[in-house]
Amino acid sequence: MKPPLRAVQYFETVARLNSFSAAAEELAVTQSAVSHQVRLLEDFLGEQLFVRQGRKLALTVVGQSYFDEISPAIQTISGASLRVREGEQGTIRLTIYSSLAVKWLIPRLEQLRRQYPEINLSLNMVADDPEINDNMGDCFISIRPPKTGYVCELLYAETLYPVCSPRVWKEIEGKPLPDALWDYPLLSAYSALREKGKDWQTWAKQGGFSLPVDARLNYFSHMLLAVEAARYDQGITFVNGYLLSEQDKEQYLVKIPLHDVATGDVYYFICKPSRARQPDIVKLKNWLKQQSIGL
Repeated sequence: MKPPLRAVQYFETVARLNSFSAAAEELAVTQSAVSHQVRLLEDFLGEQLFVRQGRKLALTVVGQSYFDEISPAIQTISGASLRVREGEQGTIRLTIYSSLAVKWLIPRLEQLRRQYPEINLSLNMVADDPEINDNMGDCFISIRPPKTGYVCELLYAETLYPVCSPRVWKEIEGKPLPDALWDYPLLSAYSALREKGKDWQTWAKQGGFSLPVDARLNYFSHMLLAVEAARYDQGITFVNGYLLSEQDKEQYLVKIPLHDVATGDVYYFICKPSRARQPDIVKLKNWLKQQSIGL
């Protein structure tokens, strides 16, 4: 026959704190509820577990022996439950888009390690929108947050702006814009607005003009590929702040002085409500938000 598990928990709390009132406070119940559960356990065991000596509370010999045996098991259960609920302290699995990790996060990881050496960050990189669950990670960066069951905080509202290589820019500089762009292939990324050519069409519309009928549009599945093509003088494309590394800014890509376009996509930091106050999760979230400012 199984013992009444709630009664065992209440007994362990009283024995550990050596006080019915302190146990009631920790368990967030009344003192009479604690007393009732302890009596249930004593009735089940057929033994007295506590004895009062004046105002002092003491375990009986049987009570002390019982406490010594059950306490490690309860601590093991408590620790296992905490690890499932909050994860290993200092170990965080972050699920993130591969392109975002490679171009933006990984170059900054040394800064994170210097600022928070206690955090052991493990990256799970995915090509598409990640499945948000405990098997995939402890926290996530995604533009597709779940509707319920998770805490989501905004990191970055995506804006695209046109870029080209330094060589192409030398050829364009000083010429009328945007007309000078039409002499080059326009590199379109499907991942930007999830429709072939829509990035350039939307950008042109917001600028108050139309793309020439004979504009040369080259299509790529992902913005990262289009950006790499632009680096190697193959045309003009769009990039967001996450995919433009500091090295790109300094050596490989030039931001063309024309208008930006908002895609409507928003990148969120996502985690379970039970993890939202875990110190290392809070540190990581705040650090990511800080890194996203000004993109």
